[in-house]
Amino acid sequence: MCVSPPTYLTWAILSTLTGIFLLFHLWKFDRFKCLRWNNGPYSGAFKRVMTYTYLITIPLLMVYSIGMTIISYKMGYIALPGVGLMPLPVEFWPESYHRMFFPLNLVFAFAWSFEIITHLEELCFWLFLVHAGSVQQDWFRSFYFKIWSVGSIMAIVYMPVTTIVTRSNPIKNVAATFLAGSLSDLLLNVNNLTVLYKFPSFLRELKSEGVDISTIVRLTTFHELNHIRVLFRFLFTVPLLILGIDGITALKINTNMFASEFLAFLGGVGCMVSAGLTLVVFFPRSVTTEVKAKEITREKSLQHNASFRSSLRSEKDSYFGPTSPPPVVKGMCAELTRDSEPSFIKASTLADPEAQLKPVAFETFAPNRRLDSGATVEGGVRVIGLTEGNLARHNFQSTNVHPFVHNFTSPIDLMHGDSYQGIASYARRYKH
Repeated sequence: MCVSPPTYLTWAILSTLTGIFLLFHLWKFDRFKCLRWNNGPYSGAFKRVMTYTYLITIPLLMVYSIGMTIISYKMGYIALPGVGLMPLPVEFWPESYHRMFFPLNLVFAFAWSFEIITHLEELCFWLFLVHAGSVQQDWFRSFYFKIWSVGSIMAIVYMPVTTIVTRSNPIKNVAATFLAGSLSDLLLNVNNLTVLYKFPSFLRELKSEGVDISTIVRLTTFHELNHIRVLFRFLFTVPLLILGIDGITALKINTNMFASEFLAFLGGVGCMVSAGLTLVVFFPRSVTTEVKAKEITREKSLQHNASFRSSLRSEKDSYFGPTSPPPVVKGMCAELTRDSEPSFIKASTLADPEAQLKPVAFETFAPNRRLDSGATVEGGVRVIGLTEGNLARHNFQSTNVHPFVHNFTSPIDLMHGDSYQGIASYARRYKH
């Protein structure tokens, strides 16, 4: 099984573009803060595993595709009798390049195992969310989380092991890796069809339960993205499955240059597009929030510049402007005698001494502050703000929807905002 240099070049270009999009999106998302080990108070082991396994996948694909592109173009083609022009088989590569073939395939195997972990987590989470009607269910104690844990361990083991076991035969090595990965991903993708089928009724149920519209919009957006991702994942798995079966059984599809390149090209497009969409789902940007933040920053900057210019203008006026005479105090003017000697100020012209001793009433202002319950105190008056946290607490008390739905952001950000444990403890305090 020999993949042509143009096919590897296509994979290299697509993976590089996906890597550039990864950097751009994460910079716009939170300036790479999500890459930190301790990213906020809810950076648990689960979120770290999902973040790093997914983000490592794209660089590994770049290493594999770029490395194979360089080697395949240096090796070139060979004319085989009865077959025609074909890429030079791995068996005829020089020893220095032949030694690099297996490590690059192993890198691809690890990348695909991380991809399987990501796809399995999404499937298990959506199934959990669709079927979790009771607020007492916890994701980390659910049956779906256990399936993800076991499946992830199997994926991270059996994909590299498959590549290692078949390394003696280069054709079988690539075919076995394609076959093992595509079968697993295809099985997950078929199960994703059940999620797509049940999700519309799930959204209708959330609307009837009175879930806030922002959460409905986010879930609807993710549902539409899942349709596109499932399509491209089929484009990723089915072509590589055909190539893998052909490499194991020798169906002669790989000997057809057009067929092998077309299937490999479809697999690369499906892999990179689905990876990019997964990035958007795992790290969703809120353009509305970003625009509002920019406007607030711009207004603050304009106000600061205006106040700075005003202060400079007032200082300039105080130095170079004409001085005004001191204000005349009513009833305290001094009278001069005819011989130009100053006389004493009469006591009758002074203000009432008792009035001067009266305390002056000053208006006091209490600072605005936020209470632990989410309410705000403005001017000494308690104001209940309709924040997302307050709305989530209200929905938790009044609906049977799982707490993960309220304030939902992404399948891996399960502890965002009010966590399950946080809402549950709030409910217990509320009852008492």
